[in-house]
This record gives sequence, structure tokens and C-alpha cells, in this order.
Amino acid sequence: MENANNFTFENPEYRKMFWHTSSHVMAQAVKRLWPEVQLAIGPAIDEGWYYDFDAPFAFTPDHLKQIEGEMKKIVKERIKLERSEMPRAEAIAFMESRNEPYKVELINDLPEDAVISFYTQGEFIDLCAGPHLDHTGRLRHNGFKLTKACGAYWRGDSNRKMLQRIYGIGFPTKDELDEYLKRQEEALKRDHNKLGRELEYFTTVEEIGQGLPILLPNGSRAIQLLQRWIEDEEQKRGYILTKTPLMAKRDLYRISGHWDHYLDGMFILGDPHDEEKECFALRPMTCPFQYQVYLNKARSYRDLPLRYGETSTLFRNEDSGEMHGLIRVRQFTISEGHLVLRPDQLEEEFRGCLDLANYCLETLGLKEDCSFRFSQWDPAKAGIKYEGTPEQWELAQNTMKDILDNIGINYTVGIDEAAFYGPKLDIQIKNVFGKEDTLITIQIDMLLAQKFGMEYTDSDGQKKTPYIIHRTSMGCYERTLALLIEKYAGALSLWLMGTQVKVLPITDRAHACANELTQKLKDLGIRAEADCRSEKLGYKIREAQVKKIPYMLVIGDRDMENGTVSVRTRKGEDLGAMTPDQFIAKCLMEIATKSKEV
Repeated sequence: MENANNFTFENPEYRKMFWHTSSHVMAQAVKRLWPEVQLAIGPAIDEGWYYDFDAPFAFTPDHLKQIEGEMKKIVKERIKLERSEMPRAEAIAFMESRNEPYKVELINDLPEDAVISFYTQGEFIDLCAGPHLDHTGRLRHNGFKLTKACGAYWRGDSNRKMLQRIYGIGFPTKDELDEYLKRQEEALKRDHNKLGRELEYFTTVEEIGQGLPILLPNGSRAIQLLQRWIEDEEQKRGYILTKTPLMAKRDLYRISGHWDHYLDGMFILGDPHDEEKECFALRPMTCPFQYQVYLNKARSYRDLPLRYGETSTLFRNEDSGEMHGLIRVRQFTISEGHLVLRPDQLEEEFRGCLDLANYCLETLGLKEDCSFRFSQWDPAKAGIKYEGTPEQWELAQNTMKDILDNIGINYTVGIDEAAFYGPKLDIQIKNVFGKEDTLITIQIDMLLAQKFGMEYTDSDGQKKTPYIIHRTSMGCYERTLALLIEKYAGALSLWLMGTQVKVLPITDRAHACANELTQKLKDLGIRAEADCRSEKLGYKIREAQVKKIPYMLVIGDRDMENGTVSVRTRKGEDLGAMTPDQFIAKCLMEIATKSKEV
């Protein structure tokens, strides 16, 4: 760090060091209290840190309080953190002598030329690349809190041992910690993992498994409507609809490169190492499937661009510790598309993809919450994580940079965030807890078309290899639904609600009128229900508001006499009397315009 201003919490590098050091202080406290506990890993994360432990008991809230107390002592001791290095054999022997098998495994998995470094603070020493603060007193004894303990498989592998992960958060002052905890308390009220279940958007079942949510009627309807909207919009923009298999033989993934670069993230049907028997895999992406549509016949330069779109169900073997409601799942559906084009069409088509993404985000009210990341390769991982030559990557990344700069996008750069075949523009968004995920991606691919033998005959009669844009228009439907639930606290826009209108008769005399109006609304495509239970009107209204139903139509004797309904909203507003036709016109207009006002 170049100057004192960099030693502030606003600097992400310093913040990461602060939290990384906090994880070591927490691990030291655990080892002081229970020396038999074995250490796994303890990184800084987007907000705070965690450390994975192998303990002969389950960590409880009381244990976390004990750990916090010991951490405060370590902070007050102002212990220096000192870096050292060891040769591989010495490092392995050292960790074996300390009965730290997880550290031994990590050392064994390091590249042969890796520098093996340790950080020592008092009696505690940990395998770590760093960097760290200079001493534990840089933390504040009243500025941190351990937030939870949960299970986490070693190295995210469900076939390995289940460890215990303790999460923590810390700040330079108690006031900042208090503000953060207050925000978290508010975020809990909007957490889709809680609210989505309460409002019956989705549920999960232990016997089905992690990351495999069941969409309940409200969630199913919302995603159905989103899918229909996206498919219709893509059709208007010249996309060709495809429908391709959910699985393929490993041969297909070998051509694309996914077998080499993504095998651990795929669900395999068969033995991937047995070359004598057929082996299939559920698809983690659609691109190699849609390429077969292109390859179905010869193509001319006049045919391009070809825009293929598909509502794709995908499967990815995510780490169990990463599962979270609808945001991080193992089976999901996306608005996937691949554009096959000539090089001279690249910028115009890229702009079209971005325009579609912006339209979707603006319609849903999510645009203001998004940021842009230009995801690039890491040259140090050429041939390992990334395919292609440095020259090919330089061309692809410079081309994307020129396009982004021409458009005028304000973006950050993410090194080692690219796809294995090309750079990406990732549209990032945070959930209520501040965890960032990619919602939409637009990728430039100058490599895979050649691997699949995709060609077109150019105007000069020569065979040429096209470029490909991989893109999503709205991204993962499940993740989008989760973000909408959190942003609007479950009160989705009228057009997305499973039940849009509740008709509430005050007396038995109004039942027939209520049922007749409900049917009329249904016939016009408005999702309405009549509540003819023998409950008080106030109870029915409160129940409808809790369920976030946009409109309630109250029908009493005077309403029947006047041919009107009394209109109330989920926000508690009384819109007064309207004729059924007036309300229907209002409702249909809000649905057609996808209004977010109700």
C-alpha cells in the first residue's frame, strides 16, 4: 500500500486483510480453548470471514460466545503476525507434527514450484499466503461478532468429511458493527429464503436434496410468466427458438472443452474414467447443443447473424456450502442464447444483447441495483483454466474493451473471471445480505466455433469461421425470482402475482355476486379468488395483505345496489368505489404495462 489513505476500511485490499487477520485470530482462539480441534481453511469473503474446523463436538451459540471472549484477549495482547517460508518436505513434517491433516493435504496439492508460507502469531501458526495486518491490536475488541456456525464439506465435496464452518464479521469501530447488524436484521425480513417460503413461492425437501427447490404455485406462476415474456420479447428481436436435450454423451463435452475444464461441476451418469462404456452428463450449459442447430445445414454469410434462444434447464454440481434458497441451486432455468455472426457484426449484435438485458432489468426494477464487470482471463493460467493462445485472448479482450468503451459502460475489471473460452461482460447484483452474484452475462467467443467445425461461405466464396456471443437476456429465472422477492419484500408486481385479486363479500347475500365477478375476472385473464368464508371482513383483508395480494374487492349490500365494488390495496389504501368495468380496465392496463406501482 502506497500511503496512509490506503490503510482505511474503504480500501477493499485493506478490508480483506482486516477480515483475513480476523479469521486467524478466531482460529487461534479456538485452538486455545480446544487444542484438539483441527484447522482447515479460513479466508476473507465478501462480507467478513469464515474458518472451517474439524471438532469432536458441535459448535453452539455458547461456544461462539466463548470464542469471542478469547478473541478479545488476543486483540488486547497486540500479538505480531510474522511471515515465514518452509521447503515442502519440512512444511509437511511440521504440520504432521501438529496433527493438522487438512493443512498437509493442502500443501501436497500445491504446485511443485509454489512458495509455501506460514503466518505466526504467538503460539499459533497457520499455513497461509497472506497478506495480514502487522499485529492483532489492529482489530477492535468490541468491533466483531461471530454470526453463525454451520456444516460444510471439506473442499466442497459431499463425498468428503463434513466440517464445521464459523462465520464472523468485524469493523474498525463498534458503531460500524452495530450499523451492520441492524442492516442484517432488516435484511432478514426481506430474505427470500424466509419470505419466499412464508409466501409459498417455494419450499425444499430433505429427501430431494440441497439446491433442488420445489416451486409452489405462486413461484411456478411467476416463473412461467417471466419465461413467456422473455420468449415473446426474444421472438420480436429475431431470435430462433430451440429445444435441445438435457444430457449428452461425454463426447460432446470433450469437443467443447467442458469435459476438461468443468468436469467437477457436472452431474455424471456413468463412470467418467471408463472409456469402454457410454458415459453421459446432465448439461451445465446449452452452447454445444445449440451449435448442432447451426451445423444442421450449410450456412452463407447472408444467413448471419443467427440468434438462437432457449429456455434452458441446466444442472451444476455446486458446493453444498454455497447453496442458498433460489439464488444458488443445482438445477435451474435460464434464458440462454447464442448468436452466430460474422466479425463485422460483433459490435452491433453485442449492443443488441445489452439492450435486451437492460430492457429486462428496467422492466423488473432491478437495473438500479446492478453493476458491470468486464471479466478477463488470468494469463498465468493459460492452458490450465483457459483455452486459446495469448494472441487470441488479447484480440478477444481488446475487441470487447473497444465495444464497452464505445457504448460508454462504467465497469470494473475482474481478472480470472472469464469463461474458459472468452471474456465476459457480467451484470452483477447483490442480495439483501450483500452477497454478489452474476445475474446476466454477455460473452465473446472466438474459439469454440472452430472446435465444432462451424463455418459459413463468405461473399468471396471462401469458408470462414464465425464468432459467437453467449448471452442471457434475464439470466437464471430462480435467481431473478429470489431477487424480486427481496427487493419488493414479497409484493411482486401485479402481472407476476399468482393471485392478483381477492373478492371479499361482506355477507352471505353477496356470495353469488362475488362468485359471478370472480368468474368474469378469470375469463378476462385476471387471476382472482373469492373468499366466501364466514370470517370477519377485517380478518380477510389482513390475511390478503399478509399474502401480498395486490387488490381486494369488497362487496356489501350498498355495492350490490349501486353496481360497484370497494377497492383496497395490499398497502392499506382505500381507492373507493368503482364499477367492475372501471376496475377491470385499471387492472388490465397495469398488467399490460407491467406496472410496479401497486
